[in-house]
Amino acid sequence: MSRPGRISLVSVLLLGGCASAGSPTPPPAASGAAPAGSSAAAPAASAGCHSPVATGRLPDWADAGFSGDTRMPHVFGDRGEIVAILFGHPLTVSRSEGPTNKILWVGRPASASPDPAASTTLVITATLDGSGTRVTREVAGGPGPSIVDLPAAGCWHLRLAWSGRVDTMDLGYAAGT
Repeated sequence: MSRPGRISLVSVLLLGGCASAGSPTPPPAASGAAPAGSSAAAPAASAGCHSPVATGRLPDWADAGFSGDTRMPHVFGDRGEIVAILFGHPLTVSRSEGPTNKILWVGRPASASPDPAASTTLVITATLDGSGTRVTREVAGGPGPSIVDLPAAGCWHLRLAWSGRVDTMDLGYAAGT
């Protein structure tokens, strides 16, 4: 293989080699998957990152405030209780220019009344895959707009807690530019 071909192949492997094997699977329908045919998934950011970035339409429960085509990069929580809509896709560490790591968090409407004693603040506990690095970020008032910057590139496992509810997801952050 020629040197340019090798460089292209290496680039493809570096970008795509982090995806998990097989087709990504959205959360089960009972736990909040997007409607059938609504999301095309892109590769996850790391072998440990199993939450795929979907690029199709947002589910009806998450598209309030949007008009027209609601195709946005987004990641569903593992239980389908929350979706992260990625305005700063791809998420990047130490971004030198371009959009910030803006994420709009949208919680699925609760089937029961929330516990009035539970904090509405969205508490994000992020753990870097393969390390002991753990950070906490908070979104006052619960799911909503945020800037979520994390300190290192890689796959981050997120525990999301708000209003007595909990969900998890993985988000991949690329190295800065």
